[in-house]
Amino acid sequence: MTAADGLKRNARWRWWEFALLVALVLSWFVLPGQALLLNEIAILALFALSLDLILGYSGIVSLGHAAFFGFGSYAAALFAKLVMPDPWVGMLVAIALSALLGAVTSVLILRGTDLTRLMVTLGVASLLYELANKLDWLTGGADGLPGIAMGPLVTPFGGFEFDIGGRTAYAYTLFVLIVCLAVGRRLVHSPFGYSLQALRDNRLRAASIGLAVNIRLVAVYTIAAAIAGAAGALLAQTSGFASLDVFDFHRSAEVLLVLVIGGTGYLYGGIFGAIVFKLLHDVVSAWTPQYWNFWLGVFLVVLVLVGRDRLTKPWTWWKRS
Repeated sequence: MTAADGLKRNARWRWWEFALLVALVLSWFVLPGQALLLNEIAILALFALSLDLILGYSGIVSLGHAAFFGFGSYAAALFAKLVMPDPWVGMLVAIALSALLGAVTSVLILRGTDLTRLMVTLGVASLLYELANKLDWLTGGADGLPGIAMGPLVTPFGGFEFDIGGRTAYAYTLFVLIVCLAVGRRLVHSPFGYSLQALRDNRLRAASIGLAVNIRLVAVYTIAAAIAGAAGALLAQTSGFASLDVFDFHRSAEVLLVLVIGGTGYLYGGIFGAIVFKLLHDVVSAWTPQYWNFWLGVFLVVLVLVGRDRLTKPWTWWKRS
């Protein structure tokens, strides 16, 4: 078997991947009353997918990934208020600007240890938080940016207004999630994706065989920033509100927890982790709203102790089929 044949074999879609995509689409029809919750799950899953590209495939540990999420959120919100309310155009603008921010800040993660990258990425998110707070005449500061009125979602099947029940919003988010998932899957199953895994496993060895380490890291960091910006744009467009909360540390910590739950290094961990995390949050906070973080901590401790040997790819048995 040649290397090309091996790449094609690994890139084949598995039955469970098709089943997952079908389940995601069917959820829009089967659970219309839960569209708002499903929309939150899909946005979180997209955000986690973007982090998995740099953490699971490239080995870049980040505690400031919310910088791109928040930047995309404010970019889409301000574009809708100041320029035009078209959601598709606003999404493209948010993706482009977030990608630019990712490319500019990527130079900060090219050198140093994992601890250095943790502090640098956290610092970038903190800087953007304070900048958004300072520019209150533009961003609304601590009060946020309310009243983001989006235009209809134009599709080949006609225009759809964003309804209070969230069904249009969920369909929109689901479409963006599936497109980004397909793009991410194509990326990681390409020679470029396998070279990223080589960097993750041993950066010095990858450099010694002639791989352009810095170029690859800049490229994947930029792509991950663009996808995170898309997730932030979806939050602003579907909720009609943007606030400083999108830059907060808990956003970055939350998406890391999602990947701990779902697993890293196979893209779908963000989806499975987001489902479990949001459902756990919804159920436990309804049962004991004051102490839901305590029960989340108990769950994570048990998860790590019981499944620590399978945290990277918990559902590897699916891949054997």
